[in-house]
Amino acid sequence: MAAQVEYLEGTEFQKTRAFSPAVITLGGKTVWLAGQTAPTDEAGKDITGNFEAQTRTIFALMDRTLKRAGGTLSNLVTMTVFINDPRHGDAFVKIRGEIFKDGRFPASALITVSNFARPGVVIEIQGVAVI
Repeated sequence: MAAQVEYLEGTEFQKTRAFSPAVITLGGKTVWLAGQTAPTDEAGKDITGNFEAQTRTIFALMDRTLKRAGGTLSNLVTMTVFINDPRHGDAFVKIRGEIFKDGRFPASALITVSNFARPGVVIEIQGVAVI
């Protein structure tokens, strides 16, 4: 059975923060994505401490993983985002808005943590997709 996905309409605030209050799915295949970090970009360049580069690389890696499972980032229905500095929140929202241009935003939590498992990591994203 193909996945049926419904994105509940968000408030104006939720839209400006690029997330949906809820995503309802029926059928399909559920893909649970492990937390992803990116101390290097896809070319192997060191991007430790670079929030934007790590965020964009993580989304690219998640998309690659989802393609292996038969989907894309557009199948992501929820994500949990961990950042090490709350000042990165607005930058993350801007990038997420660019990634999900159609306004079909995943449900989301944005959590500030004090440390990650590897030095230089500033963001980690895990998610769930329905394909």
